[in-house]
Amino acid sequence: MPRAENPAIEDYLKTVYAHTEWQVDPITPSVLAAKLGVAPSSVTEMVKKLAAQGLVTHAPYRAIRLTDVGRDRALAVVRRHRLIETWLVQEFGYGWDEVHDEAEVLEHAISDRLLEAIDERLGRPRRDPHGDAIPSADGTLPSEPFVLLADARIGHVGSVIRISDRDPATLRLLDEAGIRPGCELRVTDAAPDATSVALVSGGDAHPGVALTPSAAESIWLTA
Repeated sequence: MPRAENPAIEDYLKTVYAHTEWQVDPITPSVLAAKLGVAPSSVTEMVKKLAAQGLVTHAPYRAIRLTDVGRDRALAVVRRHRLIETWLVQEFGYGWDEVHDEAEVLEHAISDRLLEAIDERLGRPRRDPHGDAIPSADGTLPSEPFVLLADARIGHVGSVIRISDRDPATLRLLDEAGIRPGCELRVTDAAPDATSVALVSGGDAHPGVALTPSAAESIWLTA
């Protein structure tokens, strides 16, 4: 049977969690409204409901933070989303630039039983097609030190941990350049208008690739 959770609540919790997954600044109501594409007044009302349910803490005009219970709920949604993305790529031949919107819909619809079956069929994957860690059923989420490519120093060598799925066009460009989670990059140049990297394999560096600031801000490397 479909799940009985409120999709709007799940979207809010997931968005609050995702904002701080790769950086430390908590999310503000205005940023949350922008990310969800809703009016600030709608955020105000929903945050009041979430706080009343013990899912977030929030003082007027201040940042919004998940409680422990809220974080557990958020991670459950994140798990569903990332498993569905992985399922669509591995079982149905979707491109990694095509799965985000599909998963946004399906994460609210499939049953827990089906999700468990998907996880088992896929061999309990640890990361989705973009490199994002998939929380375990008990909410455990692995992490490791990282650096955003846009902030990496010249000469830094690191493996790609994850690539943001927010822009399908950027995913397609990176795919054409051979940049995927797991590949190793060396930063060869950094300027305000571009960051140049070289793919490293077998100890050899291949010809450099110039990335736009937007692309460089979409790639996380091992630190």
